[in-house]
Amino acid sequence: MVAMIRVAMPDAQVDVWDRTGTMDHFDVLIRSSAFAGKSLLDRHRMVEKALKPARDDGRIHALAIRTELLET
Repeated sequence: MVAMIRVAMPDAQVDVWDRTGTMDHFDVLIRSSAFAGKSLLDRHRMVEKALKPARDDGRIHALAIRTELLET
């Protein structure tokens, strides 16, 4: 998951927590300068787009997303 996010946002700092121990329910915090000027909805769309393959094949069943702007 981290690698998929970093492909879309190379400077991303990513923290992931497995919520249930089943490795398919996650909380994720992403910090990236790519979020500059983006609404919360657009930020979440960026993350969802990066993780679409893992969503489509079932590796990710549930995902809680938090995003923060990474100041450079």
